[in-house]
Amino acid sequence: MRYSIRGPRRGPALLATAVALATAAACSGGSAAGPSGSPSAPSPGPATSAPTSAQPSPTPTPTRTYPLSSAPRTVPAVRAHEPARGPGWKPAPTGGVVIAANSGGLADEGKLIAGELGIPYRGAAAPGPGDVELALGGTGAPESYTLAVQGGRVRISGPDEAGVFYGTRTLKQSVKATGAMPEGTVNDRPAKPQRGLNVDTARKHFTAAWIEDRIREMGDLKLNQLGLHFSDDQGFRIESDSHPEVVSAQHLTKAEVRRILALAAERHVTVVPEIDSPGHLGAVIAAHPDLQLRSATGRAPRGAVDIANPESARIVDDLLREYAQLFPGAYWHLGADEYVALMAKDPEATYPALARAAKAKYGPSARVQDLATGWLNDRAAVVRPTGKTLKAWNDGFFTGGVVNAAKDLEVEYWTGKEIGARSPVSYLSQGRKMVNLNDEYLYYVLGEPNDFTYPTGRRIYEQWTPLVVRGTGPVPAKYDPQILGARFAVWCDLANSQTPAQVAAGIRLPLAALSQKVWNPTKPTESWDRFRTLAERVR
Repeated sequence: MRYSIRGPRRGPALLATAVALATAAACSGGSAAGPSGSPSAPSPGPATSAPTSAQPSPTPTPTRTYPLSSAPRTVPAVRAHEPARGPGWKPAPTGGVVIAANSGGLADEGKLIAGELGIPYRGAAAPGPGDVELALGGTGAPESYTLAVQGGRVRISGPDEAGVFYGTRTLKQSVKATGAMPEGTVNDRPAKPQRGLNVDTARKHFTAAWIEDRIREMGDLKLNQLGLHFSDDQGFRIESDSHPEVVSAQHLTKAEVRRILALAAERHVTVVPEIDSPGHLGAVIAAHPDLQLRSATGRAPRGAVDIANPESARIVDDLLREYAQLFPGAYWHLGADEYVALMAKDPEATYPALARAAKAKYGPSARVQDLATGWLNDRAAVVRPTGKTLKAWNDGFFTGGVVNAAKDLEVEYWTGKEIGARSPVSYLSQGRKMVNLNDEYLYYVLGEPNDFTYPTGRRIYEQWTPLVVRGTGPVPAKYDPQILGARFAVWCDLANSQTPAQVAAGIRLPLAALSQKVWNPTKPTESWDRFRTLAERVR
């Protein structure tokens, strides 16, 4: 921080004694700087013709001046900062966190940031010197906020609690990075409404404490979605009342899930549960072998239920209804990917029982893909009355059939490598909304099977954007509004390849890079090395 001291103007000749001159020189340091930091005009010397009755000019108190502030150092970077001149703000014992009038819903945010900064939380009170004030109000976009530092105080305001919370994350990170929050005003908001992490807890059990640590990390990075893929061939990992027989020995209790959900709500993270079907149901089939799909030759593909069997739908619907009540969030993931019957070269010949069921239900032109699409629509109908937004993987959507997937399903695009996989534009051109889980950049697959390699934060930071949905090429920019965001995904195909601690360490920088790219749409100005150093410092 630069300071300059304004020297006193010298008075008439009769008062310009040697002592006065020496004092003036000591105060001015030879030259003074004005508020802009530029040198001021030199003070006049002794005036030989000045009247003897003149009085000396008052000597002002020396003042400090400051250079224009720089934007705070945070991950993700703030989108706009209006610089100002001033000392900024630092936590001090005399300051605290207060809540503005009509903003009582911000108590959790206030207590959290007060504890993190080591200053007292004083609740509803007028702000005083050194205080941080949180306030609801304004007409900005959802999750937006304004953070103003002036007069030794901080004021964070936003139209919703999430925005104010993100403002506290900016304050926390800036203090961790540099010890202070710079003078000026931040106006910030996310580029994408869905930003997050997907975790495969079915193939590998993760404890509630591990998941809670990820939620804290996500909140600090302004990520707002945690996908839980908790049912697959290898395990079913949440306690069930309707079908306890399908639950694996290692699982989360409902009490643990509620604890996770409470923390997620505090950090403005929505948990998106997924019961994948009609594939990836091996744990359910293990308890109900009569649901197993079989080919014409008697082959039993792992994890695939017989969707022509009404009992398959009954059990899956029981589970959907049960967990839709457990998870209060706004989203539900229906899965629908990699149903083995549709990966056969000739599904109708390989699975003739499914072909007959399709024709019986949807007419003589119907095929196995129509029966699968009908299954997806029927499961959507079970969850839809809860008001949740419904999602399905991109390879669960088919064209050219007599049955089409419900129009309100969001496409979660992960791959273009599966048989018959379509390009992202084929969905976007139909008006579908999409979330990006590009397996080229955003898939962390334990053990690196099937040519997967662990993604790096640097590659995401330097090469990927939300428009890069498949492979390495972007979709046309005109589709940007339909791409609602992105999630980084952990898949535990070879579950013992890494410990939970290794997974957490391996995804830390990729998550930081993702947060930058879904929050701020402009090309990063920082080099990867500087960004990485900052991400390490503020975590």
